[in-house]
Amino acid sequence: MTTTTVAPGAPSDAKPEDVLRTKSWKGPIGLGIVALIALAVFGIGTPSGTETTFSVATSSDFVHLPTLTVPSQLAAILLSVVALALAGYTAFLANNYRKPGIWLPIVYGMAVMGALLTWAGAGRDSTNIQVTGLLTSALFLAVPLIFGALAGTLCERSGIINIAIEGQLLAGAFFAALVASMAGNAYVGLIAAPVAGALVGAILAVFATKYWVNQIVVGVVLNMLVVGLTSFFFSTVMSDNPELNQSLGLADLPIPLLSTIPVIGPVLFDQNLLVYAMYAVVIVFQIMLFKSRWGLRVRAVGEHPKAADTVGIKVNRTRVRNTILGGAIAGLGGVFFTVASGLAFGKEMTAGKGYIALAAMILGRWSPRGALAAALLFGFADALRVQLGIIGSDIPSQFLAMFPYLATIFAVAGLVGHSRPPAAEGTPYKK
Repeated sequence: MTTTTVAPGAPSDAKPEDVLRTKSWKGPIGLGIVALIALAVFGIGTPSGTETTFSVATSSDFVHLPTLTVPSQLAAILLSVVALALAGYTAFLANNYRKPGIWLPIVYGMAVMGALLTWAGAGRDSTNIQVTGLLTSALFLAVPLIFGALAGTLCERSGIINIAIEGQLLAGAFFAALVASMAGNAYVGLIAAPVAGALVGAILAVFATKYWVNQIVVGVVLNMLVVGLTSFFFSTVMSDNPELNQSLGLADLPIPLLSTIPVIGPVLFDQNLLVYAMYAVVIVFQIMLFKSRWGLRVRAVGEHPKAADTVGIKVNRTRVRNTILGGAIAGLGGVFFTVASGLAFGKEMTAGKGYIALAAMILGRWSPRGALAAALLFGFADALRVQLGIIGSDIPSQFLAMFPYLATIFAVAGLVGHSRPPAAEGTPYKK
């Protein structure tokens, strides 16, 4: 017979996974402070007598939903109060050693973001808040972060720290633009980009498993190496031969019927091939990593390599394969910056997205599903920056440019908690 213990003061009928071992007030306090700021700035700070209009319809919807106009100050106050009430409920759960459900941070985030958008759009009669466009941009801007976070997850689950995601994304972007321009076909770039990322991953794997070099140092050096090489070839080969750096783009591929569903259709089912590939990669790796023999072996290598070796699992070979595979996935994410966006290659165009992908991996607790959710959070922050700039928000443009990075810092500092990475992460396996 097995028994399960719960923390003192927790309900006796509570499920173990819903119970906190100790009271944690960091979350409730942080949520409460943000809610109070939202109430003061977005609620009370919104001019009275103004209105905000939200638009969700697009031209392809088979049912056109009407625009929604709300009194700005009242709506912002109500949404802020909802966020404050949820923070109070979180404190109540913490006091009773209970964890909040996944619905709570989602609803809380929607309330705060709703208050922010209501405040930003107050009194702008000629400009509507484009909700569908905001969500579509959030998904698209999250694509490289999702691929990068998946790459980090696969590598670190097998025990290799992959700091080189930034370099893998940049290498994928460069090769996608170069090969697609040479072939005159954007889809060829989808094949070239993973090869470039895999090459960077192979170098990382060799130094980490054969020479036992510090993996963080190797990752940083690889990032600098890729930046230097791509900048050099951009300034020489591509600048002297513009035909090798064309602005080719992947066409949107709307799925019949599904793409005409209001809001959901344009967001999920009217995207290009790279986004659809991202759906498939997340689903496949979520199942393979936690529901297959291959995934069990990968996780065993990352947690207890000695035990894995004793049952016949080739530890270093598994790590090398996973690191190369992770590099290929990150390289595929680099397609976003060039052919997927219809842009030519530019120096250092990844702009630190690889490091944000690392944060998404940690926030997602080293799982594909969690990495997807975290990357979407950061993608939404980036899309919000664009939306606020379009409507002419009073927020300074310099702060808007910092918004995705600030969101990354606050999310990792305030939401990660005591995340535990794989036990053997970063430790070379020596027989």
